[in-house]
Amino acid sequence: MSTKQDHYRLIVYAPALVGDDGRPLSVVHGMERALPGLRLEWTTSEKEDLIALPNRDEWVAAEKTEGGFPFLCNDDDDNLVTLTGLENPGGPCDQPQFEIFARLPLNAEATSAAVNVLEAVAERARARWGHLTPFLAAVDIAEQTAPTLVGPPSPPRGLPALKLPEKIRSPEIPHRLGWLNYWSAAAARAIGFPDPTCDAELLSRSRRTATGGWVVRLTEAPLDLDNPAHLDALKRAYERFPEIGGRSTP
Repeated sequence: MSTKQDHYRLIVYAPALVGDDGRPLSVVHGMERALPGLRLEWTTSEKEDLIALPNRDEWVAAEKTEGGFPFLCNDDDDNLVTLTGLENPGGPCDQPQFEIFARLPLNAEATSAAVNVLEAVAERARARWGHLTPFLAAVDIAEQTAPTLVGPPSPPRGLPALKLPEKIRSPEIPHRLGWLNYWSAAAARAIGFPDPTCDAELLSRSRRTATGGWVVRLTEAPLDLDNPAHLDALKRAYERFPEIGGRSTP
């Protein structure tokens, strides 16, 4: 495992919050239960000073920040975990969506719990899709989306160019792949997963969720695109699912 990949990035995409929506607090509780010993009972000031939250649950329920919930973290700089959520008013198909972002340390404990963490956050958010990926791999994957402000598509490592989210025909279609992929039942149908005739390898590393979705692991070890076998696995997955990133439509 590359020592430069110093943390995991988690992001899930869900329908926008409505009214007195209990999903933010449910997501916080789910993440804590999925990662043993985790307590997200702190936030930070504008000066990034750590602030304890003795009534965290009430605070999360009351604080509505940008259509989501404010920044939370643990009190462990060596094994930092963060969590926040916000509304993106310009989501796919001009539909606002609730987006949740988390950071986890790339250590043995977080790696062991990674599937549980992604499943808990995504299911409790009622997400359409999401992923959990080592940061350096996530940076390369993000560069697949084009065009960019600096010019035409130029994805790294021979990866395919992906459409901008607003060009994708349905909010259920994932924008990209990651190491661990969460696909809701609707997202799985939209991309044609699973097909028993061609998905046997992926199914061997997949888990069905309580709502009929899937958590799909591309590689056994955390995705490292400096590893040729991992890069090949990512390319094969893109070939298998041309809907991802809007590549199946002109």
